Amino acid sequence: MRFLCIDLGDKRTGIAICDGQEILASPLLVLEGCKNLYEEILKIAKENQVDGFVFGLPLNMDGTEGDRAVMARKFAEQIKTKSSLPIFFQDERLSTFSAGAKLAQTGLTHKKKKNKIDAIAAAEILKTFLDNRKKL
Repeated sequence: MRFLCIDLGDKRTGIAICDGQEILASPLLVLEGCKNLYEEILKIAKENQVDGFVFGLPLNMDGTEGDRAVMARKFAEQIKTKSSLPIFFQDERLSTFSAGAKLAQTGLTHKKKKNKIDAIAAAEILKTFLDNRKKL
């Protein structure tokens, strides 16, 4: 299956995608300041012929769900009302930290890193999701 991963943020939303064999998770793009974020994500899903959505679930460090997780679940429910594709959630704790560590080695400027980190974090979330599917 081909999945689209969404790392929902206040200002920027990272998007990643995997191949049909569920081997590679790749950063796709960052959406910034979208007024119609639902429609944009659905458009990207259609253009890339995905089979399902994976949403990063921002759990607290103790594993509980706070306001951010509730927001992610509500956003996913809105997508579900407009799409018949299955929706999955993946713990996203430390995904941005991991993405930042990878970007630190690139030599990019702070501004260029900021424009890429959310998509890379989405790819980290998606990779974890794919790895967990292989264990089932």
